[in-house]
Amino acid sequence: MSDRTILVVGTYDTKDDELTYIADVIRGQGGGVLTMDVSVLGDPSTPTELSKHDVAAEGGHTIQQAIDGGDENLAMQIMAKGAAELTLRLYREGRFDGVLVLGGTMGTDLALDVCAALPIGVPKYIVSTVSFSPLIPPERLPADIQMILWAGGLFGLNSVCKASLSQAAGAVLGAARAVEKPRSDRPLIGMTSFGKTVLRYMVALKPALEERGYEVAVFHATGMGGRAFESLAAKGAFAAVMDFAPQEVGNHLMGSLISAGADRMTNAGRAGIPQIIAPGCYDLVDFVGWQDVPTKLAGQEVHAHNRLLSSVVMTADQRREMARTMCEKLALATAPCILILPMLGCNEWDRAGGPLSDPEGLTAFIDEIKTNCPANVQLITLDAHINDPAFADMALTVFDDLCLAN
Repeated sequence: MSDRTILVVGTYDTKDDELTYIADVIRGQGGGVLTMDVSVLGDPSTPTELSKHDVAAEGGHTIQQAIDGGDENLAMQIMAKGAAELTLRLYREGRFDGVLVLGGTMGTDLALDVCAALPIGVPKYIVSTVSFSPLIPPERLPADIQMILWAGGLFGLNSVCKASLSQAAGAVLGAARAVEKPRSDRPLIGMTSFGKTVLRYMVALKPALEERGYEVAVFHATGMGGRAFESLAAKGAFAAVMDFAPQEVGNHLMGSLISAGADRMTNAGRAGIPQIIAPGCYDLVDFVGWQDVPTKLAGQEVHAHNRLLSSVVMTADQRREMARTMCEKLALATAPCILILPMLGCNEWDRAGGPLSDPEGLTAFIDEIKTNCPANVQLITLDAHINDPAFADMALTVFDDLCLAN
């Protein structure tokens, strides 16, 4: 008997050879395979365990409806809905341990929905002709997805594409065998931050929260980290969040490609998760370090973090806009929300006398927060810098009042 089963998904009418090759590699390594066909027009050479009719029906449609719509985008969305719902049901029934989806742009669009339907810890692999492409927005990427470029595989098998397909087959089976899925024995705190050179509060907060019986996951707020944070928040995975690095809100606001999506800083509140908020690095807009400064930010001071990442320092007006946007997002919260406002600065570089110190800009941000803070948000002003011990102490005091009392 095989020790782990992999769900292999694709359009078997056009990619039968490639999908069969993947299944053969998995079986050759001792794994089991469950096949799902998401074709619309054609049929596989050999029936799959889950047919295209099963897929469409799971989403409340028929294949004929997908055909009669006369639109390939509409048809694939019908199949994506059914595939995502069927995949989740099969996983809950214990039918498979990991998923591998193969596709071009159409198949990748569907694959993202399929993978997003599954919880974190389930191995999710997409083999795609557009892996790592700007065609894929960050908000479509699940928290722990893996992708591999389907090189040279647009039509038919060859030695080049077999290298990609066999790697993916081995990777998903190996992941299914090795994965240590998230435990549920301790409530989880989601925290956002950057490296210790710029934001340091997690050094004190993580062990203190663990002593209180919580598990702490710290997310690197550089686009994909925030996307993972929001994805888990939307699923109600956190007992509380300490969202202390909302820089991705400003990135999205200013048009940076380093974005966690338009819903950054909204999902915890909508899910009824208690939030403790602070504006760490609110004044910086990240952009890709090897690209030119975005036109909208031209002429502003730039801090080069490394060759991959640089940050533009916001003007006073941009900081006011950032403050209003944060307040608008926090106004959507349906659970307790506390905003701690460090009055002496919000990243290591903006301390008094520091290289990015801007007292007038900081004052503009603080004043705008005070003016626009929504009624559902408790505002705490703190005469300290965000990297001072006093901030971590205040965060723990607020956490104890908010969470330990309930």
